[in-house]
Amino acid sequence: MSTPPRIEVHESAESLATAAAGELLARLTDIQAGGHEPHIGLTGGTIAAALHHELGRLATDSEVEWGHVVVWWGDERFVEPASDDRNERQAREAFLDLVDVDPAKIHPMPSTDSAPSVEDGAVTYEDELRTYGSGAFDVLMLGIGPDGHIASLFPGYPQLDVADRIAVPVTDSPKPPPERISLTFEALNRSKSVWFLVSGTDKAAAVASALAEGTDLHDCPASAVRGLDETIWFLDREAASGL
Repeated sequence: MSTPPRIEVHESAESLATAAAGELLARLTDIQAGGHEPHIGLTGGTIAAALHHELGRLATDSEVEWGHVVVWWGDERFVEPASDDRNERQAREAFLDLVDVDPAKIHPMPSTDSAPSVEDGAVTYEDELRTYGSGAFDVLMLGIGPDGHIASLFPGYPQLDVADRIAVPVTDSPKPPPERISLTFEALNRSKSVWFLVSGTDKAAAVASALAEGTDLHDCPASAVRGLDETIWFLDREAASGL
């Protein structure tokens, strides 16, 4: 059983992003110093964008061997690859294109150009994780929506109950775009360390619900994700205001 979550409260979204970026760089360095190649899961959203910009700013002065970092995503919008909606595009422009990550070790989820349907895309990514994954993410980063959703697992949706898949299609997302691919709880919970990155007053109620005892995953999906070794909530003061 994983340890109780650690909660870090930062003065602002900007200081949160800087702290999380520094922590990630240190963590990657430590994993590599131990002789392992880290596998990380990226997320999307406003605070993730801030984190990626900080990684791009700080990366060149770190000791991370970027050619030995494997990159995955927890969810993605099933749109054309050049779309501004793509989490991959944002991460590449802010961070990945600025460091020497081996292109073969970047594993974006399929787009409309690489899969005939969102259902096929989910199967493809599942197969890719089975083939090239390490069995568990070393660090998985997640945002949380005001409704408590994480990745593209939304309250009340049938994907919450899928227990025999790594990735699932979403065809009717309550927020646009409607088609998405998401990792399942089974995959998300195979993470040594889960980091929630949350900013803003509109997320405060969801954060409080996710951290409360006995919250049902159908009401707040974020409550059902925990790291195997640790779970860290990086919050700004507004997001933490409901605790």
